[in-house]
Amino acid sequence: MAASVLRQVARVPILAQQCSRLFAASHRGYADMAFTFASPYDVYYKDAKVKQIDVPTFSGNFGILPDHVPTLAVLKPGVINVTEEDGSNKKYFVSSGSVTINDDSSIQILAEEAHPVDRLDAAVSSPCLLISLIPVRTADRSRGMVVCYNFNGLKSW
Repeated sequence: MAASVLRQVARVPILAQQCSRLFAASHRGYADMAFTFASPYDVYYKDAKVKQIDVPTFSGNFGILPDHVPTLAVLKPGVINVTEEDGSNKKYFVSSGSVTINDDSSIQILAEEAHPVDRLDAAVSSPCLLISLIPVRTADRSRGMVVCYNFNGLKSW
């Protein structure tokens, strides 16, 4: 009987700690969602307060709000939409990377390449897109050779 009571008393600090975490988590708001977004070349946000973040991932696109379930996800090429506290939206193109959502409502996005959409130039991007659609290697079975295309679309043997 005494051992059982001692075990119950020993659990009280653990229970109090868990209750304090639940209490703190239930009182979070928009101001408590700290957002960090960086690439190897730029830091776009560092512990910034934002309302919402929409991210493209290989498991699907999803939005992140305060108190989001802790998650790890892999970014796919696409556009991240950040809704700032004042309601303005900023869009960033990302090539790949990772999203980490922590239980304290902090979010980290680390992208291999990231660029604000308003800085992208369609006149420069369109030819690059067309070039990327050209097959890099094709087999020429009649000659027993591999044909490679250079960036001008010309064949080289």
